[in-house]
Amino acid sequence: MTNEPPLSDEIDEAIDWRGEPVVCGSCPHLELQALRKCQPLRACVFDRYARRIDRFFDWNPELGSHYVRHPYFEVRACAAKTAEVFLLPALLDDPEEAVRWSAARRLPKRYLLKLRHDAHREVRIRVAQRLDPEELHAMMFDDDYAVRQIVARRVAAPLLTGMICDPELEVRRVVAQRIPPSSLAAMAGDEDAAVRVEVAQRLDPASLVALAGDPDWRVRYEVARRAPPPVVKKMLEDPDPIVQETAREREPGETARRPLSIGAAEEN
Repeated sequence: MTNEPPLSDEIDEAIDWRGEPVVCGSCPHLELQALRKCQPLRACVFDRYARRIDRFFDWNPELGSHYVRHPYFEVRACAAKTAEVFLLPALLDDPEEAVRWSAARRLPKRYLLKLRHDAHREVRIRVAQRLDPEELHAMMFDDDYAVRQIVARRVAAPLLTGMICDPELEVRRVVAQRIPPSSLAAMAGDEDAAVRVEVAQRLDPASLVALAGDPDWRVRYEVARRAPPPVVKKMLEDPDPIVQETAREREPGETARRPLSIGAAEEN
């Protein structure tokens, strides 16, 4: 512990979780002041300010186990960071999500399985980030799109076929980026062009003919850039000049230069 000066953004009052002033004289840890292991307005387990509670346990980690049942949830959450590990499983049923996650992050991963369907989205997001990919199947249809997006990035690619029709665009984009090529065609008719662009960038060139008439120029651009010559020839009269140019550059006998990327094309 270091006796650091108060930070400029500290609250200049010491109030406990019940709204009463903190009185050091009646504190059971009064002796810690002389040892410079607690400090008014800086590190105090009875202050309602979470940063001060957290510092108290940083300076006195051995006291964490004594406070895992404290009535104030910030105290329980901070205490869980240093408490004996055998006390933590019981905190997975705490009514406050901050306490549940504080306990879960220190427990073996098998304990996280219990939190895959936690009531709070932030807990489920963190669980999805920590679990092994093979343990994420049960979270593929989570109510929160942010959870599903993480799952789509981490779950085994063959399982992504179950997420092809996810209601959230950003989730389907991730699916299109990772799904096995053999399943990409099932997403070629997605309602959102951003997903179809992802499909066109990965689809087997011979299969791109299905997207040659797509209503979005970005999709047709990818077709012109990658499709076989017979398909590209039909795009020489595309209504979009960038698609036309890309198709023309792939005509036999043309001086080859690398077609524009989608990003560069959009800038033009």
